[in-house]
Amino acid sequence: MQTSSTEEFLETFPVFRRNQLLAADILAHGQRRTVAKDQVIYSEGDTCSAIAFVLSGEIRVFKIGDAGREITLYEIEKGETCILNASCIISKMSYPAYAATALDTELLLIPAADFRRLVSRYEEMRDFVFGILSQRLAWVMALVEEITFERMDARLLEYLREKSEDGKLYSTHQKIANDLGTSREVVSRLLKHFERQKKVSLARNFIQLIVQ
Repeated sequence: MQTSSTEEFLETFPVFRRNQLLAADILAHGQRRTVAKDQVIYSEGDTCSAIAFVLSGEIRVFKIGDAGREITLYEIEKGETCILNASCIISKMSYPAYAATALDTELLLIPAADFRRLVSRYEEMRDFVFGILSQRLAWVMALVEEITFERMDARLLEYLREKSEDGKLYSTHQKIANDLGTSREVVSRLLKHFERQKKVSLARNFIQLIVQ
């Protein structure tokens, strides 16, 4: 990677500023790749030959049921990586889901062997991986609760209809979660799902209801 890309990488992943040796090691072994929207990166059962650090764009990780129904586990955005990808490399197991680009996405790909060495050698890399693990575990637990106990998607859509004026609602995801008695992560995930279905348009602290 060029020197100009080094600063770009550290702006995207500021946690690695704490250890310039680690940052240099990552960049020395990483390869940039641009992937167009709606392209499958991993299918269930694939071997993880590399781990992807997202420089821009978004990746959706999901499962597909026997009837073909999809369920989103989580999204990976700029400055993040996939904890399932990391887990598969560390454990040398196959990928247990599907991962596809939701937008045109630029990645920094680090070969599996180099990633295992980085995790073993650098505390900062371990901190980064465990931090992502903690976030994703909370997200997936909220998803399990939603699926098991109630149809939160229907409740959320009804809430948006009731609270909006002319289809417009100015509110935070946390405020909506508090009103519905659920977590912010559940609300954010469902709103992203609604956006993909073109039921809503999202901006900071603003929701435009398209399907009323």
